[in-house]
Amino acid sequence: MKGLGIDLCDISRIEASMAKNDRFLERWYTQEERDYIAARGKTGAQSAAAMFAAKEAFLKAVGTGIGHGITLPDIAVHHDELGAPRYVLTGGAAQKMGEMGARCAWLSISHESGMAAAVCVIE
Repeated sequence: MKGLGIDLCDISRIEASMAKNDRFLERWYTQEERDYIAARGKTGAQSAAAMFAAKEAFLKAVGTGIGHGITLPDIAVHHDELGAPRYVLTGGAAQKMGEMGARCAWLSISHESGMAAAVCVIE
């Protein structure tokens, strides 16, 4: 294991950001992520919060925090046909993985009682 990160995100905070700022999603999420959030309808903020937590968990796992050459859209969360999340890394996030000699970033997300959580394990 090369890195481990966890993050917790308040869904209502993300929901308020989405309502207050028309560009919030555009700034922090890829187009595919925004499409997924939109398709979730009323639970879109829940999905957005889980993705945000996943991005933060990745940053903690690589030990950089936000910035340092990695933007949040570099850390995309996609879902397979069964809904399982996985990372799609580009730009600075992919570069950091290479620098670490890492092969894979594993992701698990969950949401319950107004909170979303994510865990990232880097191998």
